[in-house]
This record gives sequence, C-alpha cells and structure tokens, in this order.
Amino acid sequence: MSDEGLRADKWLWYARFFKTRSLATRVCNAGQVRIGGNGVSKAHSKVKVGDVLTFTQSRHIRVVKVLALATRRGPAPEARALYEDLKPPEAANRLPRRSAPGRSPGTGRPTKKDRRAVDRLVGEP
Repeated sequence: MSDEGLRADKWLWYARFFKTRSLATRVCNAGQVRIGGNGVSKAHSKVKVGDVLTFTQSRHIRVVKVLALATRRGPAPEARALYEDLKPPEAANRLPRRSAPGRSPGTGRPTKKDRRAVDRLVGEP
C-alpha cells in the first residue's frame, strides 16, 4: 500500500458506505463528496489517514474521519474500524424528502362504482 493514500471511491466502498464501487464512483464524480472541506469531482482523489469526509448517503449527510486505509473489502466489523463517525445519521441530519404532489381523496379518475352511480343518475342501462 502506498503512503500517498487510497482512491476516494475505493475507500468508500471498502468502508461499506456504498454497496458497489460503481455507485461510490458515481457519487464522487457527481461532486457529492468533500475531503477536508474541499469538493471532490473525481473518484481518483486520494484519501489519507486523518482526512474528514463529508458525503450524502441515501437521505443522510455523513461526516466521517478516516482512521485507516484498507487493502480489501472485508466484513462489517473490519470496515467499521476504518473510520470514526463524527455525525451519525439521525432525524435532524436527514435531507428533506422530495414528495410527489398529493391528490385529495375523491379526486382524479373515477372508480367503477362512481361510473355506475353516474350511469344510474343519467338513466342509462
């Protein structure tokens, strides 16, 4: 292992923040990861021991301190030893959910029961 560090996408995948490395790469390339407060726009940006990473995971904002660099993607207890969670996910730290525009009950497409009631009202068989 080199002393320069490890690729950000690999470290995030090794630490089990993302299920696949391609997902970790996509998050890095989208500029959703910060290393020491500086935005990362490339997945090959180096992560070193002592760096603080800020990134979004699902609807949570995660802030972690890198304690170690890994050489493989091991089991969960091994992955938890790679970082210190500075801001664990909780309700106050959650991103707002994008909600679809709601529809009040009784509006929209009529049901079969509604259609039959209209037919009776109009007098059609």
